[in-house]
Amino acid sequence: MSETPDQAEPVLPVGVGPWPGGPDSWPDDPRYDRELLEHGDRRNVVDVYRYWTMDAIVADLDQRRHGFHVAIENWQHDMNIGSIVRSANAFLAAEVHIIGRRRWNRRGAMVTDRYQRVRHHESVEAFRQWADAASLPIIAIDNVDGSVPLDRADLPEHCVLLFGQEGPGLSPEAVGAASAVVEITQYGSTRSINASAAGAVVMYEWCRRWA
Repeated sequence: MSETPDQAEPVLPVGVGPWPGGPDSWPDDPRYDRELLEHGDRRNVVDVYRYWTMDAIVADLDQRRHGFHVAIENWQHDMNIGSIVRSANAFLAAEVHIIGRRRWNRRGAMVTDRYQRVRHHESVEAFRQWADAASLPIIAIDNVDGSVPLDRADLPEHCVLLFGQEGPGLSPEAVGAASAVVEITQYGSTRSINASAAGAVVMYEWCRRWA
């Protein structure tokens, strides 16, 4: 039986309303945004950042970012890229690298890309040169022949986790640029899991070991 409008669960507002007590009680702190204090903060941020300006949040995150970077090949305008960026923000990646097409589908990021450092590379070779210059090993994530299960793989404290497109996975050039290839152990019938889900699994594993 379908619900009537009166029986439906109420839709609760996200975030917080205006700062209690009005302007006279506003905190004297430059990190706080006057408009948010006045009208409320409905953004997708953790409570400690409520009412903060975007610049203040980014500056605080920059002081605490982890040692891993995330890189994503972007040849097909994959919708998973936005979700991977969102996970990179959640797990406090140092930076996200988009390889290939400059434009990428931001819908899945849920505006978290505003708080995340994002860099573009025209090609896999350009990305590899950047990683070499930064002394960061590239760890490719794909279930190809010769890949090492994640639970037994070496995830350096400072590295780049490289993810491919939904479906085809990483390009042969990307796999060739990596110092190691890691796979996520699976137990069902599907050959692979969603690219954004794979990203979250590997980032969490890095944080479990190093964060």
